[in-house]
Amino acid sequence: MTERRSPTIRRRRLGAELRQRREKAGVTIEGVADILECSASKVSRIETGHTTATVRDVRDMLGIYGVTGVECEELIQIAREARQKGWWHPYSPVLAGAYVGLEAAAGSVRAYEQQTVPGLLQTEEYAKAMIRSARPDFTPDEVEQRVRVRLGRQSLLSQDDPIELWVVLDEAVISRPVGGDAVMRAQLERLVEAADLPNVTLQVLPFDAGAHAGMDGTFAILGFPEPGDPDVVYAENATGGLFLEKRDELQTYIFIFDHIRAAAMRPEESVALIAKMAEEPLWKWRQRGTAST
Repeated sequence: MTERRSPTIRRRRLGAELRQRREKAGVTIEGVADILECSASKVSRIETGHTTATVRDVRDMLGIYGVTGVECEELIQIAREARQKGWWHPYSPVLAGAYVGLEAAAGSVRAYEQQTVPGLLQTEEYAKAMIRSARPDFTPDEVEQRVRVRLGRQSLLSQDDPIELWVVLDEAVISRPVGGDAVMRAQLERLVEAADLPNVTLQVLPFDAGAHAGMDGTFAILGFPEPGDPDVVYAENATGGLFLEKRDELQTYIFIFDHIRAAAMRPEESVALIAKMAEEPLWKWRQRGTAST
């Protein structure tokens, strides 16, 4: 289902390669647009990976830059791969495919989550409850499609070349009963099972850590196995999220993640806490405490 060479990452790689060739040739975006008789914004969006270029567009651009031979054919092949459809394409009306496509090509994901269990580790019932609560405007069919994509993504953890996942969960994530008692207990048990995988590391950032480096919000750092594909940060929000690719932005988030994981409980302590919460949930304790006052 998943493939390291996803069309999203190929489109991103192609854009970066075309930009490098244009700059080396000393041609401006406006100059390319004039020759191709298209808008400068189209050229810019191709270079940033936001628009899929046709093979003809790529061939014409390379001709402007004086790129020929084997180098030209290699980039044309990348352009063909970038135009293929990812397995998630049928669900594109209800999701931001850019993140799913990048995740499919990633070799590693380092993430900090403030409120919810990450999609790669969610149970089906938890995912349904979370999406319904977070997006009450979604129709039942939209919820179901998002859940299917979320569960489909999880094959990244168990395929022959699995992704390396390192997640730091704020204690709030395991303390809030999303979907009710039974759903949340099953979700906590799922986290304990996932932590047994050699490619998954889980940590809990406890409440008593106080203020910490991740106070600004949830994010994920996606790392890619090919040197030509630079890492990217995805900062999530209600409208989809923001991709950050500049070197200084990436270094800032790596710095933040390192400080968060240093402040968190050790992995073995974290898993023990999650297992304990599945047996004796904090929300149950609070209900008893409320009843006794």
